[in-house]
Amino acid sequence: MRIQTVSVFVDDQQRALDFYTGVLGFVVAADVPLGEHRWLTVASPEQPDGTQLSLEPKAHPAVPPFTSALVRDGIPFLQLEVDDVQAEYDRLRAAGVTFVQPPTAMGPVTTAVLDDTCGNLLQLARLTDS
Repeated sequence: MRIQTVSVFVDDQQRALDFYTGVLGFVVAADVPLGEHRWLTVASPEQPDGTQLSLEPKAHPAVPPFTSALVRDGIPFLQLEVDDVQAEYDRLRAAGVTFVQPPTAMGPVTTAVLDDTCGNLLQLARLTDS
């Protein structure tokens, strides 16, 4: 058993696609029209056949209050592993990305939290070598 797709709920699929590909650097894995929405997934360019992130529209009535509560409480919806949190923070800040938490060492892990412009907070993380 393997994880194939994980969903992140987004306010606008096209804006999310632009951010996740154009800013974060993911590649499109699937883009299939489904009525007013799309089956839209992205993947790491380092693992294009690996786990996909579905940019899922916030169509279900339970989703907007859930995601709003997470943002209001400063809780990231998902975590993205990076090789160097500080380097990614610097790159993304230069691209205009808003961070709600700068790189912070917390024991064996360093994290930073950013706003994905589509209604979510995302955490960048790297486990430090022991």
